[in-house]
Amino acid sequence: MRLADAVTLFRTFLVFVIAYMIFERFSALATVALIAIMFILDAIDGKIAKLDKKSKSTSYGPRLDVAGDRIIEYVFWIVFTVLNVVPLFVLFIILIRHSFVDAFMAAKGTSSKMKTRLAKALYTSDLFRGGINVVKVVVFSYLTLVYLAGWDILIGYVLTSILVLYILARGVAEMWESIA
Repeated sequence: MRLADAVTLFRTFLVFVIAYMIFERFSALATVALIAIMFILDAIDGKIAKLDKKSKSTSYGPRLDVAGDRIIEYVFWIVFTVLNVVPLFVLFIILIRHSFVDAFMAAKGTSSKMKTRLAKALYTSDLFRGGINVVKVVVFSYLTLVYLAGWDILIGYVLTSILVLYILARGVAEMWESIA
């Protein structure tokens, strides 16, 4: 197993630990710290994969990374929906977006093969990829603090809206790539 894949599997496992900590009302600080660590690991596994010579010859690595990303996102959206922190329609938007985009991208190949300028700008650029991870850390950490520490839900809704728009914009790039 490649190191990048091991990191992906570890961060995917970590989201279930975080979900348990949220449900059991563990320390807000410890939970938010683990959320940040998990998303930092996402950046690290990407850098490791780029440096790893074997990663060029495996087709499952990028797909495993996408699967890990999806699982992590789904767990957070489900947790916050079940806890009534996020409205159910947000979960539906995410599930529908990912289902359609993943279906179209699977027909075309992995997202790492983006060719069009729009797709490269909105999907594969380090700035955009890093930006979406920062937004996810902020949003999922803030929603955790809404539940664990009673922070203002209105700000949580604004942050959630920003993240959903970010995810939808990225979906547009992926859809464009799959039909271009």
